[in-house]
Amino acid sequence: MGRFSGVLLATDYDDTLYDSHATISRENRAAIERFVAEGGLFTISTGRSYINFAIQMEKEHLPVNAPVILSNGASIYDFAQGRVLWERTLPPEAARHVAEVCAAFPEVGVEAYHGDEVYTFRPNSVTRRHLTRCKLTGQPRPLEEMPLPWIKAILQHEDMRYLERVQAYLHEHWTGAYEVTFSNHTLLEMTARGANKGTSVLWLADYLGVARDHIYCIGNGINDIPMLKVSAVPFAPANCYQEVRAAAQEILTSCDESCIARLIEQLEERYR
Repeated sequence: MGRFSGVLLATDYDDTLYDSHATISRENRAAIERFVAEGGLFTISTGRSYINFAIQMEKEHLPVNAPVILSNGASIYDFAQGRVLWERTLPPEAARHVAEVCAAFPEVGVEAYHGDEVYTFRPNSVTRRHLTRCKLTGQPRPLEEMPLPWIKAILQHEDMRYLERVQAYLHEHWTGAYEVTFSNHTLLEMTARGANKGTSVLWLADYLGVARDHIYCIGNGINDIPMLKVSAVPFAPANCYQEVRAAAQEILTSCDESCIARLIEQLEERYR
């Protein structure tokens, strides 16, 4: 037993734990080691899917000791046990709805995630940049020929204002049917209704026996807002989007200045 027994810390990955230089600082690693040594439960809540996050787990030797939230909250995977604990896939009609979106917005590119495969339709510069960053190879295929179900779909364009119109179209035509949120200004992610980081953090806390007032979350992106809403103290790095800044209670240093270490230092004061 330690001072952090029964405490869950969930962090976003890209531009939060993983800095803008694609590294995890030594200071962050040291702080996480202290947190875990004192009984804390540390996990990552990411927009990345299993297929590309498994690469990161091996490459970075990520110091998680709890199941990981993937695909913007659509899946919870226990890497220690090698199995999915919880998952919500998009309904079959999502493929038809995405096809309608693509007909209405001819500049949108699409990535669809099924099992361990990534399929692309009308890939654009955002698609290529995203796949390169995630070290993935997308398989080009017409939407109607992509296998189902999808764990998530990503709608892509260089202009956020264009994607905001896409988001509005989805909300207007299929109100409440999906979670549709930005992971950054060029990626609009679509998951099943109720599949978001907030829902998944609460499910994981219940699974681990963590009380609501001992859940702490940090993230920089709009897709992190649902989990900030369930955090005892909503944290964000200084490099967060303006919408996140409004949702956070504590703004820490940036992802390039070991913001996770700063958060854990606050918890060390809180749980003295």
